[in-house]
Amino acid sequence: MEEILNNLTTYGYIILFFYSLGGGFFALAAAGVLASMGKIDLATSIAVAFIGNFIGDQALLLFTRANRHQMLEYLKKHRRKLAYSHLLMKKYGTWVIFLQKYIYGVKTLVPIAIGLTRYDAVKFGILNFLAAAVWAVTIGSVSYLGGKTVLSMLDRAKENPWVLPLIGGAIIVSIAFLITRAVRK
Repeated sequence: MEEILNNLTTYGYIILFFYSLGGGFFALAAAGVLASMGKIDLATSIAVAFIGNFIGDQALLLFTRANRHQMLEYLKKHRRKLAYSHLLMKKYGTWVIFLQKYIYGVKTLVPIAIGLTRYDAVKFGILNFLAAAVWAVTIGSVSYLGGKTVLSMLDRAKENPWVLPLIGGAIIVSIAFLITRAVRK
């Protein structure tokens, strides 16, 4: 375990950056917990996740704009999720850019959906910048403050190692069920 923590201390920021290009929620939460242990710096973790998340969404938007026909071909399998992203944009407008940072499964589709429309790229860039900053500070701070609780739960899980995978699986199944249900509507 100590070797893993040393590797995360050494390469954690690089891993966090690349993971944040496509989302980064769990990596930033883990970085917050590591920061509460004193293994890495919280402010640096928040900054790295913010930059990675901002760049990732901007790249998705620009890539989609540049390769519209190829993206439409690729997205045939994801029509429902794409339609759901469009509905969210119509219903909530610019708030979707903020909300999508927290919704698993929609996070990558919203920039793609916006890239397929005529939505102003500069406006998206400004809103994405603000949303990524709010997201990084919120998730990083909350995970830092809850780090001691998470660590105590992990210590308790050592007594019953089957509980943690069971809880994790239940959370993943619940999230998948809720997303599938929302997309079908």
